[in-house]
Amino acid sequence: MTPPPNYAFDTVRLTRWLAVGSLLGLIILGAAWELVLAPIRPGGSWLALKVLPLCIPLAGLLKNRMYTYRWVSLMVWIYFTEGVVRAWSDRAPGNYLAMLEVALCLALFVACALHVRLRFKNARALAADSGDITP
Repeated sequence: MTPPPNYAFDTVRLTRWLAVGSLLGLIILGAAWELVLAPIRPGGSWLALKVLPLCIPLAGLLKNRMYTYRWVSLMVWIYFTEGVVRAWSDRAPGNYLAMLEVALCLALFVACALHVRLRFKNARALAADSGDITP
């Protein structure tokens, strides 16, 4: 008889891929937005360089480093703020792209926060099961 699947670890895996996917979405959206879709100046702008800081945590998320999830959940608010400001002040199609940026930022934050929380909860449960700590 096979044991039932461990849904806690499946949820952690899901939050990991949601975080990686939304971060990749932010990188692609930011570059495409400023170079092709709705650049500030015709032909693209230097504002496309805003995606470079988003490339730094990608390796940490792919390596599943807890510290990266923590600081990305704080860094994403800078991009969220930019999205809210540009959604309010920009014209179409820039304001629609800004709304998409806001949605991706919220997805990234929720994924990172849930990932950290679930990993700590699973670590506590494993430690309690092995007898290392008392619940």
